[in-house]
Amino acid sequence: MNKPPGARRAVFLDRDGTLNVEINQVLIPDRVTLIEGAGEAVRAINEAGLLAILITNQAVIARGYCDEKDLEQVHARLRELLARDGGHLDGIYYCPHHPDYTGACGCRKPESGLIRRAQTDFEIDVTRSWVVGDSVKDVRLARTVGASSALVRTGKAGSDLGPDDHPDRVFHTVLDAAEFITEGVLTR
Repeated sequence: MNKPPGARRAVFLDRDGTLNVEINQVLIPDRVTLIEGAGEAVRAINEAGLLAILITNQAVIARGYCDEKDLEQVHARLRELLARDGGHLDGIYYCPHHPDYTGACGCRKPESGLIRRAQTDFEIDVTRSWVVGDSVKDVRLARTVGASSALVRTGKAGSDLGPDDHPDRVFHTVLDAAEFITEGVLTR
């Protein structure tokens, strides 16, 4: 991945278990509940001049539990809740696939397709960016694209990490991660 001149930095955020409470599947907008501090975390990222970009696997589409319109409503609710705390997402990228239903794809985390699309859309320097999430997929995605990884102890809390999976940093919550990441930006 080439770094274009003036490339921007981003924080790529997982959704379920990182920004919103992990439930079996979030299919209904009214079931979206933010993890405490998530709105403030996104606001801190915004205020530091970093892009806040959601990257999420949403196999509920491949499984036929919802369609893209339903998912858009869930994401609209997520945006609404984040906005209550002054935060906004600069972009939302999701993988609608599942290998059991649609075959392999290049966008399902930990594959790099979602970040590559965002990188092109926003001219992002991924080597100066972070991936923040609660699972091994997020840690491996960061390693694949050359970003730094932040594991949060919410949602899956890294319970699926293998012996060779080492996040760059571990935080209790996405707010803790955002405060650390933005402190580094603001002190440079």
